[in-house]
Amino acid sequence: MMFVVRRLLLTIPILLLVSILTFSLIHMIPGDPARVILGQEATPEAYQALRTELGLDKPIVVQYFSWLGKVVTGDLGMSITDRIPVSELIKQRLPATVELTIGTFLVAILIAFPAGILAATRRGTWIDYTSTFTALGGMSIPSFWLAMMMIIYFAVENQWLPSSGYVSFFENPTQNLLAMVLPCVATGLRESAVLMRMLRSSLLDVVNMDFIRTAKAKGLNEARTILGHALRNAMVPVVTTSGLMIAGLLGGLVITESIFSIPGFGRLIVESVFKRDYVTVQGAILVSAVLVVLVNLAVDILYAVIDPRIKSGKGAGE
Repeated sequence: MMFVVRRLLLTIPILLLVSILTFSLIHMIPGDPARVILGQEATPEAYQALRTELGLDKPIVVQYFSWLGKVVTGDLGMSITDRIPVSELIKQRLPATVELTIGTFLVAILIAFPAGILAATRRGTWIDYTSTFTALGGMSIPSFWLAMMMIIYFAVENQWLPSSGYVSFFENPTQNLLAMVLPCVATGLRESAVLMRMLRSSLLDVVNMDFIRTAKAKGLNEARTILGHALRNAMVPVVTTSGLMIAGLLGGLVITESIFSIPGFGRLIVESVFKRDYVTVQGAILVSAVLVVLVNLAVDILYAVIDPRIKSGKGAGE
């Protein structure tokens, strides 16, 4: 319990620093939200009145602490361009990105684990070479190109799957799952290559350790030795890679969301930047930072589950 509490306390200065950097960098972007809203033909009086209404006439330090005070109470502010609460915009967009992230990660795991285990246990064979070559190819192919090729083949030429038309899972589960197949597979194939390479490398280090040779000497078959002993000890770097992957997907799926017309979180941030909607960008990036911190916390907890010595602060060699 104290392990989790310590990790949570460490997130407070991290989030505070993220809020400062986000607020400062956003206000360095050229352009004026009031001018974007009113247009170039607005009168100086209307322009100044809107700046006062939005609080843009105050010093940036005052604006920051005013915004931070509202954030602490759960108020992320009002969207400058859409004129609805930022929290409502995030509530509308975030579920699609979370679903796409989970689907992508599941595809990556389903491909990476069997391929990585086979490549490590059959080192130097055609299975290993094929898996390694496929992984390198997967990491080299741009996901947007693969997504477009899949749309052409599966949606345009054969019409097996839809290329767009996202609906919430709670509105229409069947249509939702069908619409998510292509984007999840297109992104998951690339991510699986990264996971497979990491798992193979980690397993190769573990299978040569003394306790694995001891397990084999006791008569355990290869499957029980790998799955029951080697895999768990090889999971720490894989969990690290998985955490970084999930954190990256939560805020980095804007290209996939754009190609498949998914109203996701990444598209919200990009659209808000183009519209100079500072309030929405600040709130969305802060929420993204919170999600990344939570993912890292989950990774830390998994470390402690996999290797209790990490929880007590001892190294792997102690």
